[in-house]
Formats: sequence, C-alpha cells, structure tokens
Amino acid sequence: MGTGAGPSERMSEERATALAEAAVDLAGGARMVYRNPRQAFSAQSMKTYEVEGQAVEVRWGEISSPAVASVGGYVFEILDEGIEVLIRPPGAKD
Repeated sequence: MGTGAGPSERMSEERATALAEAAVDLAGGARMVYRNPRQAFSAQSMKTYEVEGQAVEVRWGEISSPAVASVGGYVFEILDEGIEVLIRPPGAKD
C-alpha cells in the first residue's frame, strides 16, 4: 500500500494538490492537457498515474466537460496555467 491516506485517514488538500500536480506534469503539463481536448469516444481520454504510491486519474477535457485530475476524493480542474480545486470530499475543511 502507498504512503498516502489509509481507509480511516483522510488525505490533506495540500497532499492531494501536490499529487495531482505531479500527475499532470507526467501527462505533459497543465497547458498540454488543457489545450489538447480528446473526443468523448477516445480510448485515451483518461490515464491513471501512480505518484508516490497513490493512483491519480487525469482526464482530458472534452467539448462539454473540463479537464480534471482526481485523487483522494479531491477533484482538480486543469487549467492553462495549473490546477485548482473543484470538489472536496465530504467533511473536508476549506
């Protein structure tokens, strides 16, 4: 098992952000993911990266949905210049 949050331990927003940023970098960087939307039927519209033992899902945007990265219950929108938190897990502090 990875070094992240266990079943009873919630991942911090700071850690989730760092993991998501690292995965986006592995995908080519925020600008590359944001500026290269995939077709909805594309077999490569999503990829899971392992970062520090945690699975981070990077999903390229489509015409009707943003590019996002998700890890530990957090969802981050991938923008041209970086990422920002879009959804926090229930009970997470702002």
